[in-house]
Amino acid sequence: MIKEEYGDYRFLVHNNYTNEDTPVTVDPDKLGLFDDKSIFTALPDACPFFRFQPGTDKAWCTAHLTRPDICRDYGCWRLLILDHKGRRVGRIMNIRTLCSENALLTKIWESCVEEHKEPDDRKWEETMTRILRNAGYTVRR
Repeated sequence: MIKEEYGDYRFLVHNNYTNEDTPVTVDPDKLGLFDDKSIFTALPDACPFFRFQPGTDKAWCTAHLTRPDICRDYGCWRLLILDHKGRRVGRIMNIRTLCSENALLTKIWESCVEEHKEPDDRKWEETMTRILRNAGYTVRR
């Protein structure tokens, strides 16, 4: 939670769990995004620094460079993909973006998942999860 503002685009963020205060500054290249508060109409409980790029499905942390430790430790994902040994090999971020350095997972994504254009997010997740599970991966929501 933002405890107090102490200057233009500088804030003191209070962690209710650890009782720590962390100074946070909005990234200079994201000042325009931060000024747009429309996200809170649809997502009133969103992080105070989270913003969507206008006209796209891309989202950003506007204070990424100075974000608190709790944010740095948080494994942000929509879906988590694990290999057969339970190791994290990929994450689905934001709307439908794969973040992975696993060559096989990337190949499966590019050939089977990425082209699937289902507009309903729930149905898309079900289909994508089935494809990845059939390929031997575990998918967690």
